Amino acid sequence: MNNNHNIESSNENAYSGQEAYDNAKKRVGQLKGFYWHLLSYIVINMVILIMISRTVDSAHFWTFNVFSTVFYWGIGIFFHFMGVFGKNVFLGKNWEDKKVQEYLEKEEKQNWE
Repeated sequence: MNNNHNIESSNENAYSGQEAYDNAKKRVGQLKGFYWHLLSYIVINMVILIMISRTVDSAHFWTFNVFSTVFYWGIGIFFHFMGVFGKNVFLGKNWEDKKVQEYLEKEEKQNWE
C-alpha cells in the first residue's frame, strides 16, 4: 500500500510538472503572439503613414481619415494587451489589499494620537 502511495505521488508530481510546463508554454505563446502583433502594428502603420504623407499635403495629413487605421488597430492592440497581461498589470495583483491595509494603518495611527 505504501508503495502504491509513492507511485500515485510520483504520478501527481509528474502531472503537475507537465501541467506547469504546458501552462508556461501557453503563456510564452501568448506573449510571442502579442509582441508579433505589436511589431506588425508599428511597422505597417509606419509604412502606411509614410506613403500617405508623400501623397497628401500637410494640411490633410493631420485628419482622422489618415490616422483611423492607427486608432482602430490601436484599440485592438490594447485589448490584445489586456488579454495577455490582464487587468492587474496597471495596479498589480495585491494593490487593493495593500491600499486597504495602508488605510487601516493610517486610521490606527490617528486613533493613538
